[in-house]
Amino acid sequence: MDDRRTELADFLRTRRARVTPDQAGLPDDGRARRVPGLRRDEVARLAGVSTEYYTRLEQGRALNPSPEVVEALARTLRLDPSEREHLTDLLARPTPARRAPTSPQRVRPGLHLMLQTLDHVPAFILGRRTDVLASNRLAREVLTDFDALPAPRRNLARYYLLDPVARERVGNWAQIAAETVAILRLEAGRNPHDRQLADLIGELTVKTPEFTTWWNDHQVLRRTHGAKHYHHPLVGDLHFSYESFQVPGDTDQTLCVYNVEPGSPTAQALRLLTSWTAPQPTGTPERDA
Repeated sequence: MDDRRTELADFLRTRRARVTPDQAGLPDDGRARRVPGLRRDEVARLAGVSTEYYTRLEQGRALNPSPEVVEALARTLRLDPSEREHLTDLLARPTPARRAPTSPQRVRPGLHLMLQTLDHVPAFILGRRTDVLASNRLAREVLTDFDALPAPRRNLARYYLLDPVARERVGNWAQIAAETVAILRLEAGRNPHDRQLADLIGELTVKTPEFTTWWNDHQVLRRTHGAKHYHHPLVGDLHFSYESFQVPGDTDQTLCVYNVEPGSPTAQALRLLTSWTAPQPTGTPERDA
């Protein structure tokens, strides 16, 4: 079984294992259960397909099913939107391996201008593999100075999971790190031939003790909005409500904005942080003789 079939089999097994017969509306049939959750034949019956066909699906031997079958499976397994997307990616008919784009992603000038305009809150643009393509000054102050890093190291997943400062600065670090792993798994399902993504996952596997456990959970996530909490060494606790937007014209770029409530302690702290860390003039103007 190749890697893609293994991924599909593991994903479907873990999803059906978490759905109890009670949740699925099934009566107790009196049979002993060797595994938690639903059996293959129960998933098949609820999804309206034969047990043989579902077994072939779970073994990766019946790829490219109809949209109706995918929808029925997603409904039966109680998949959220990110999981539905991941299942669709895994069930798609495999294409010949192709080299992923290796040229650096570019952020167009208008988006750089937008980041400068959003100077009162942290904002940044992510590319493939959670690469940080651009960031404003407050994002670099609240998270880390991505611009000071070599270009290949400007990556949000690498920051969260490998930078020791992140473990102290990011509130609820374990949750944020696990969610980041879920984002990488979703991207791996969509881009199975991305060599740079595979290298990043390999590096995180070796260097982050918790990574393998999170990866084997087969959680997937497309981050759209939520809350973030940081502990900043200069201004203390910062609480944000973040929003993520797919950049129009480039589906591989995401604009992330960390919003704050006007007049809140975080808004006041950001004003202090802005004043304390403002660039100093490099010289003084010459006086007239």
